[in-house]
Amino acid sequence: MNRASLHFVLAALVAIALPLFMRSGTLASEVLIFAMAAAACNLLLGYTGLLSFGQGIFFGLGSYAAGLTLLHTSLPLGAALALATIAGAVAATGVGWLSIRRQGVYFVMLTLAFSQFFYFLAYTFKDVTGGDNGLLNIPRPAIGPFALGESWAYYAFVAVLFLLVFAALQRVASSTFGRTLLAIRDNEERARAIGFPVRLFKITAFAVSGAVTGLAGALHALLIGVAPLSSIEYHMSESILIMTIIGGSGNLFASVLGAGFYVIVSDLLSSIWPRWLLLLGGLLVVVALFMQKGLWGLLERLVEALQNGRKSPVEAPVRPESEGRSI
Repeated sequence: MNRASLHFVLAALVAIALPLFMRSGTLASEVLIFAMAAAACNLLLGYTGLLSFGQGIFFGLGSYAAGLTLLHTSLPLGAALALATIAGAVAATGVGWLSIRRQGVYFVMLTLAFSQFFYFLAYTFKDVTGGDNGLLNIPRPAIGPFALGESWAYYAFVAVLFLLVFAALQRVASSTFGRTLLAIRDNEERARAIGFPVRLFKITAFAVSGAVTGLAGALHALLIGVAPLSSIEYHMSESILIMTIIGGSGNLFASVLGAGFYVIVSDLLSSIWPRWLLLLGGLLVVVALFMQKGLWGLLERLVEALQNGRKSPVEAPVRPESEGRSI
């Protein structure tokens, strides 16, 4: 079994295990939804080397696109999700096309500026987005004979989409396109000298990431029945980045670990103390100091330690009977 297949099996096991160990279908759905968003962010950060604070733009636009479609049209759920995916891809293409004109800290500042720009657009056009209140009472229509009103039924729907998206991202990451992204990340000047259209590859990576993030935003709006203003502000971008870094960049399954850790730990800490963000901040400091490769790196070290512990000690070679005798 190659690495991509192993990661897909692990992702499927996570999707199967969540209903067995969690009581809340809503929280389990949120884990998979943010796992999609974090994996999409990892395609930019881990594979292309682009630290983008614009992921909240695509997440929020996906929420609004799905909400507006279901509230004001008679289109089915599949069409609403498709429009949200397209909205995320189109916005990401535009943001990426403009942002990659600069590198380093200037690229980061541009994505942050775009995040603020779209936030104030959403806040200003209250007739469309609902402003502070967001889009309320977003319905969750059935898919044919399958009703999605119950939380675990909706989780099953999200889990199927999650596995399809994860398999697609794995295919992208392991393809020639994905390997070229890694080459651009490691040495952009050399990749450009070889003849790769670096800008086109970066914009395409942005589009793919934005499409998946837009879909995740739509699923989240359907989950909570609201497309809130907070979905498009830069705090959402920060949260998605934190999930990606906690799990480990450069590995799509690590994003699943990071999203699960962030969502579940946040829920647990919020039930313990109202100022739970202080506790979460302390945990993030520990991760940054002692687990620089994220949770996936920690798992790799644990597996390596177990494998080394199971190896039998090397026995000393047996000396021939004649060796050492005097003649």
